[in-house]
Amino acid sequence: MSGNEAIAAGAMQAGCTFYAGYPITPQNELIAYMAVHLPDAGGVFIQAESELAAINMVFGASAAGVRAMTSSSSPGMSLKQEGISYIAGAELPAVIVNIMRGGPGLGNIAPAQSDYFQATRGGGHGDYHSIVLAPSSVQESYDFMALAFDLADQYRIPVIVLGDGMLGQMMEPLRCSAETRNPKPLPAGRQGATRKPWTLTGCKGRKSNVIRSFCLAEGELESLNLKLQEKYCQIRKKEQRYETTCLDDAEMVLVAYGSMSRITKAAVNRLRAEGKKIGLIRPVTLWPFPEQVLTKLITRKKLPRILVVEMSHGQMIEDVKLAVKGKMPVDFLGRAGGGIPSEEEIIKKVIAL
Repeated sequence: MSGNEAIAAGAMQAGCTFYAGYPITPQNELIAYMAVHLPDAGGVFIQAESELAAINMVFGASAAGVRAMTSSSSPGMSLKQEGISYIAGAELPAVIVNIMRGGPGLGNIAPAQSDYFQATRGGGHGDYHSIVLAPSSVQESYDFMALAFDLADQYRIPVIVLGDGMLGQMMEPLRCSAETRNPKPLPAGRQGATRKPWTLTGCKGRKSNVIRSFCLAEGELESLNLKLQEKYCQIRKKEQRYETTCLDDAEMVLVAYGSMSRITKAAVNRLRAEGKKIGLIRPVTLWPFPEQVLTKLITRKKLPRILVVEMSHGQMIEDVKLAVKGKMPVDFLGRAGGGIPSEEEIIKKVIAL
């Protein structure tokens, strides 16, 4: 399957029963898959009139207790930011997929990683965060959707799955459940409103629920912000995810995420074959950023050098520098606007350093 189709299939297997989106390249295979398969599986598919409409429909569906999702690409994600801030403020679970393309502005349809700041720094107004997952393969694109919905429900938080045009368009073998060719949602109630007592399902003899992010009483909004910060602190402690390659004896550590990490890993393997002690850290969660694994490098007797590789002009590098606390030199290799650092460019940079 393509990465886009795998994301859609994985979402349906995870129990997504509501999808609202608006077409934009290079994620259109995702919305097309949902259009064909979600109604047949008993879910609701809506092609909204805009990205703004789509994210607010997700707000409403989530408030009603269902697993809800939208997807877009970079310019469309910019339009969704107000709605994502509302979802975070109302403490609603939702999954939002961004298949990044070149920017800024309308840009182009080539792959890029230049939405990192937007995804990890909130993107919209106010003090809030979204959990950000970065798959690196079609298989992970499928597998991470269950994780995304579980984390969204557990913490009542928006979860962003951050891919790029290369990952969305590439086709790879996919191992999955037998139902993937004819996906069906999870049994009713397993992750539905019956497990979410805060949802808007009608009073039914209980005290009414209210879902909002509009707080006018004195001190009310500050109390909400303090509650959110406590939640974000717990997420930072518990949900840092990463993958390492040849880290134990590495004299230089490369850091890359998503599809860029695969090219970087190939370069690491070639350098290792030549006897060079090079390692790799691949952040799987971009927020919370896996600072723990980088901070541990500071305790080594011989500190390694760090090289950050991105399809941008330097965004994740800021989190890497914060994690190593100025104790190690941090270098950078990046291209943007659809440019993709090659194995050869990475190897050349490593040798030069």
